[in-house]
Amino acid sequence: MKRLFITLLILTAGIIVPESVLAQQRYQIGVCDWMVLKRQKLGEFKLAKELGCDGIEMDMGGLGMRNSFDNKMRDPKMVKLFNHTADSFGIKVGAVAMSGFYGQSFAKKESWRWLIQDCLNTMDAMGANVAFLPLGGCGNNWTDSLPLRQQIVWRLHEIGEMAKARGKVIGIDTPLDAEGNIKLLDEINSEGIKIFYKFQTAIENKRNIAKEIEKLGKDRICAIHASNTDGVWLRNDKAVNMKKIKKALDKAGWSGWLFVERSRDVNQVRNVKKNYGENVKYLKEIMQ
Repeated sequence: MKRLFITLLILTAGIIVPESVLAQQRYQIGVCDWMVLKRQKLGEFKLAKELGCDGIEMDMGGLGMRNSFDNKMRDPKMVKLFNHTADSFGIKVGAVAMSGFYGQSFAKKESWRWLIQDCLNTMDAMGANVAFLPLGGCGNNWTDSLPLRQQIVWRLHEIGEMAKARGKVIGIDTPLDAEGNIKLLDEINSEGIKIFYKFQTAIENKRNIAKEIEKLGKDRICAIHASNTDGVWLRNDKAVNMKKIKKALDKAGWSGWLFVERSRDVNQVRNVKKNYGENVKYLKEIMQ
């Protein structure tokens, strides 16, 4: 909000704003806290600052076979402490993730409504408007199984309306291509559900990321996981043409958060600062 106010003030005053400044406001870069080994830890903000990030994607905490996330943000004292620390380092919480659903079926989890409510409360507490919900734990058979697909569509509509009522968006990651995702969103029929686009998913399914983005358009994508599976840094990944991707995003008029989830060098996979620092640096070179 502060950046938007400053931008409007500058434009109103007739000051010419450098393209690099506008790009920085259009595209913001962050990392996933669970992947940099700082899941809901105060140290994530200091680390994000050291990595050169604009913000972080905060996870809801582990889920396992439990009925609720291991979420610290239900405690008002912890919320106050985390927000104070984030502000002190100038780091935003750009999104909240429910990574626990990588291993759990959203279509079958009995406590799904409570889990979403918990996520929405955390988003409110941390000032985030976007959440990440992977559907990988459902398996890919739901795309062909009509009863399972209907259950997922119904639940997504329900949580989409919950999110919309609070001015939030829940972004989903699916194995579908752009056309399939558009059809799915039409079936869900809720403004509170969009696509949290993931490079890795597109690459694993041999899809052209830039063309997928063009088909989806700016209004269907709420955020992006801008990384591939582990192997090499983004800069050295031939499967990720960031210049073409940026061109597609520019053309679509999209703006928002790009988060690094993986793309670690397998020869030094545990070197958090080097892997994520290099990827953040590269994304900023291209996007900002």
